Amino acid sequence: MTDLIKTNIENKVLTITFNRPEKKNALTHAMYTAMADAMEAARKDEGVRAIVFTGAGDVFTAGNDLIDFQQSGGLDAARPVVRFLGELIEADKPLVAAVNGLAVGIGLTMLLHCDFVYMADHATVSAPFVDLALVPENASSLLFPALVGHVRAAEVFMLGKKVTAPEALQMGLVNQVTSGADTFAAALKVAEALAKKAPRSLQTTKRLMRGDKQALRDRIEAEGKHFSQQLQSAEVMEAISAFFEKRAPDFG
Repeated sequence: MTDLIKTNIENKVLTITFNRPEKKNALTHAMYTAMADAMEAARKDEGVRAIVFTGAGDVFTAGNDLIDFQQSGGLDAARPVVRFLGELIEADKPLVAAVNGLAVGIGLTMLLHCDFVYMADHATVSAPFVDLALVPENASSLLFPALVGHVRAAEVFMLGKKVTAPEALQMGLVNQVTSGADTFAAALKVAEALAKKAPRSLQTTKRLMRGDKQALRDRIEAEGKHFSQQLQSAEVMEAISAFFEKRAPDFG
C-alpha cells in the first residue's frame, strides 16, 4: 500500500488518511487503489465496525491530481477511482469524515456518501468541476441537489462557489463544526461509539436509510462517461493550462 495513504485500525475503527500534504493531499490513481483495497478489506473484516476519513496536515484533500488523471485516461470501468467510488456505495459499515481543512472535488462529493461529517471551522468545501471543464462525479449530480436543493447545488457545481463550514452546517452537509484541533477527535469519538453498537442492526439500518444503490451505480456510470470524454477535450486542455498559468481560461 502506498505511503500516500495511511491506514490504522484501533478499537474496531479503520482510519484512512490522505497523506500527501506537500500536494494538498491531491489524489492519484495509486492512492485510489490503496483506499479501495483498504475499504474492500474492511468490508470483509468483522473486526472493523466503522471507517474514518481524514487528511494529513491542514488539508482534507484538494481533489484529484489533474495531471495524473489526464495521463491515466479518466474514469473508465478499469480505473482505480471507479473501484473506490464503488466501495463508498457498497460500504454497509458507517463512514465518518473529519474534514480538517480544504476539501475540493472528491473531497466534497465523498461526504455525500458518509453517514457523519465533522468539519473544521476554517475549512471550505467546493466542487469546481465546470471551472475545470469537467462534470460532477461520485453520483453527486444526484445526491447533492437532493440534499441541498437544485439552486444551491448549482451555485457550487456551476459557479464553483466555496462553501464555508457554517454554510455547510446550515445546508445539512455536516453534523458539527469544530475547532481545527478538535475535528479528528470528534469524528473518532463518534466512530468508536458506533463500533460498540450491534453491528448487524447498525449495518441494516444504514442500508435501509441509504435505499436503492443501483440508482447511484447508474449515475456514477453516466457521470463517468462524460467525465472521461471531457478529460480528452480541448476545453479541459485550456482549463488546465489556465490553471497552471494562473490566468482566466478562454473558451471562445
